[in-house]
Amino acid sequence: MTWSHPRGYDPMVATAKAWAAKTGIAIEWDKRSLQDFESFPVEELARQYDMIVIDHPHVGQVVEEGCLAPLDVPGREAERQALAAASVGRSYPSYEYAGHQWAFPIDAATQVMAYRADLIEPPQTWDDVVALARAGRVVLPLLPPHSMMSFFTLTANLGHPSAVENGPLVDTATGIRAIEMLAEVAAHLAPSDFAMDPIAASETMARPEARQALMPLGYGYVSYAISGFRPHQLTFADIPLPGARGSALGGTGIAVSAFSQNRQAAIDYAYWVASSEVQRGLYAGSGGQPGHADAWEDEAVNAATGNFYRGTRKTLEGAYVRPRHNGYMAFQDAASKRLTAGLMAREAPAAILADLDRLFRESF
Repeated sequence: MTWSHPRGYDPMVATAKAWAAKTGIAIEWDKRSLQDFESFPVEELARQYDMIVIDHPHVGQVVEEGCLAPLDVPGREAERQALAAASVGRSYPSYEYAGHQWAFPIDAATQVMAYRADLIEPPQTWDDVVALARAGRVVLPLLPPHSMMSFFTLTANLGHPSAVENGPLVDTATGIRAIEMLAEVAAHLAPSDFAMDPIAASETMARPEARQALMPLGYGYVSYAISGFRPHQLTFADIPLPGARGSALGGTGIAVSAFSQNRQAAIDYAYWVASSEVQRGLYAGSGGQPGHADAWEDEAVNAATGNFYRGTRKTLEGAYVRPRHNGYMAFQDAASKRLTAGLMAREAPAAILADLDRLFRESF
């Protein structure tokens, strides 16, 4: 099971076809919506599928549920060392938890900046972003959980990353400032932005008649950087914040069900699809957004995508890894909804932050 977007589905189908030709083992991929990908219980999927593409914040929950098979099997240490060494930012270690590796990164992503280079000059600071928002040129995905992802990015960039262990979510001054920064932009957004994810935001900017020309924070989708994918090509760059640091890490990893009757075959495919050769070749060439550094540094891969990878690499390398404890996913859902509602209603940042902090403590 993977997720329903060309970036998430097409490379899995292409690699499955190649794997069948190579080994004689057939793999059939199903897909689910992005919203399901971010919230649907992994255990239910693990009881239905041999392999699942997951998001790293699920690992605490799936470890306690015992629904995934560890991939750190004996005899393949050299392969894992190579994958770890080729991690883009903290993508590889984000799937390590409680002493085991639960997935391999096959797709590396974080919040980056996207813009229409034919319509605007890219902003250099948050003040520039606010000015463009006032002019009606900004789209900011605030559909849960993306409002919370931007909060995480801003708090980390301000020098006080949100907590990953039990306690206050973030210090009060930093949390309030992050919400104020979001509110400065949200005050000038179209109502539809509050129901947009990064895919919808990218679609909006890629239209021929688009007025919105900037997504200052949002998960990058390489598809929109490829000429001909949509009427207009988007340019992707590092976030317009000091040092481009602190972006909330995303991406996906391939995991194997603990209930699979084909565990060894599934593990073999997971190692193969995460490898350098596949990631910089067939995976990238089939519309995927690789999770391997060799692909991110490859000349041909960058040439085909308007330097998507080089343009955002600094942001990936400085990204923040979200909490991963059992209970985090429920917090992410509730906190994102509370933050989005607060921004829509233009509530006082302190009141919003107090609720986020309470929800975070309750998640433990």
